[in-house]
Amino acid sequence: MLKFKFLCFLWLAGNSVCSLFAQIVDYNPPALLAPYTATAPEIASQAAALIDAETGTALYVKNPDDVISPASLTKLMTMHMVMNEVAAGRASLDEMVPIGRESWAQSQPPRSSLMFLAPGQIVTLREIMLGMAVSSGNDAAVAAALHLAPTVGDFAAMMTLEARRMGLRKTRFVEPSGVSEENATTAAEFTAFCREYLRLHPESLAEYHSVPEFAYPRAANVPEAFRDNPYTFVQPNRNALLKTFPGVDGLKTGYIDEAGYNIALTAEREGTRFIAVILGAPARPGGDRVRDEDGARLLSWAFSRFKTVRPLIPPIEPARLWKGKANSVGLKPAGAVDFTAPADRAASLWLSTEITDPLIAPLPDGFPVGHLVISDGQGELYRVALLTAEASERGNIFKRLWHSILLLFRKR
Repeated sequence: MLKFKFLCFLWLAGNSVCSLFAQIVDYNPPALLAPYTATAPEIASQAAALIDAETGTALYVKNPDDVISPASLTKLMTMHMVMNEVAAGRASLDEMVPIGRESWAQSQPPRSSLMFLAPGQIVTLREIMLGMAVSSGNDAAVAAALHLAPTVGDFAAMMTLEARRMGLRKTRFVEPSGVSEENATTAAEFTAFCREYLRLHPESLAEYHSVPEFAYPRAANVPEAFRDNPYTFVQPNRNALLKTFPGVDGLKTGYIDEAGYNIALTAEREGTRFIAVILGAPARPGGDRVRDEDGARLLSWAFSRFKTVRPLIPPIEPARLWKGKANSVGLKPAGAVDFTAPADRAASLWLSTEITDPLIAPLPDGFPVGHLVISDGQGELYRVALLTAEASERGNIFKRLWHSILLLFRKR
């Protein structure tokens, strides 16, 4: 069964019709935001990136392409792989996960963070996910990997393949827990990954990443002889900003000596959500505080300067069409109209259209014909391309001749 799941995944990954999450984030902010992004604070960590989760607009970067080991941020990709399997119906969060020798706590490298898996335990996939998200258990990551692939190496290959499918060119994995310095990512790529992770798995914040503590093993997890005293360990969530920064509800921390202290953060206030990835805070005592301070500093700055705007777009008036069967053509925005604006603007909005003139049939569906412009009292805030909403055929020869005459006089 495990081998079947593995082969099935490889086939799907090689033949998937799912769209890649398009482009990696563009780290050149719009000109409108440049005066605001220039006020960004200094941070001590080696690399970082911060984006608007809704729009993907980059608001802060520092060494975004430096290749750094993600450490336990790796477990987010491991969890993503598990949740994909669950969504596809090939796994269930309530199914039991075999705990082989390779996934025992005592089999993990020295100084590992642990869920404390042990021989003879009965554990569900849901508990394994909590063990990764809250306790950051390396043993939990190994158990998840071996549940879905024949070997840890095979699962790591699947993780890297998924990173490539997503368009992440520098991110790679050699194991699923983050203990190896050979795992690699960049602040730019991991921020883009986190955005897609939240788009695909929004429930993960409440179910895993904002859970304050995890107790394991409980009586139900151990053989009957140990149920009176299962030696339960209660571990707090390692993301300290869940308690100290209003709005933070995820995602994950990480540390190994070779990388320093890392954190992937997300926070939401009043309809605006930001994602920040901070890599390479100093690998010394107090480095975790530096990481958390950098994260809090960037999020505080972002909430004070920017907001996500989701304008309500009324039906767009059809545009005048010349030489066509119809005299007008419907219009539609080319993409999402949500955008990132300065926090002190966009209190009231109005919309206008800029249409190419004249529009002459025939025109295909989805043909660019102008822009929808969104403005406030201080000027233009955002614009999105307008496309034809349907194909437009040419009119008969008499109508085309008549419109040619009208256009000739119209130009004079």
